[in-house]
Amino acid sequence: QVQLVESGGGLVQPGGSLRLSCAASGRTVSTYSMGWFRQTAGKEREFVAAIRSTNGPTRYIDSVKGRFTIGKDDAKSTLFLQMDNLKLEDTAVYFCNALQSVISPVPQFDWGQGTQVTVSS
Repeated sequence: QVQLVESGGGLVQPGGSLRLSCAASGRTVSTYSMGWFRQTAGKEREFVAAIRSTNGPTRYIDSVKGRFTIGKDDAKSTLFLQMDNLKLEDTAVYFCNALQSVISPVPQFDWGQGTQVTVSS
């Protein structure tokens, strides 16, 4: 069973930055396309960003394009999400997971605990 552990969340003011990390067990990060999702209370979990296993093509939802950057370190089996120019609406619990593909971001494994990002003035 793949384990996913997210970290790096916190409280930040609008316009600020955070860098999220996701530690995945085994060779998950180098084998699968990987992605970030987020969820707010009472809403469905939302896909945010994805990166192909070959560390090439990426994909973002429109609301974070130009502000968020997804990356990974295969040697450390770690996925990252650099979040800049944060907005109030980015407040959510953020999760990572392996994906069926970048085009079809269907999560493949059980979810980790997530990491809370709160954007507030």
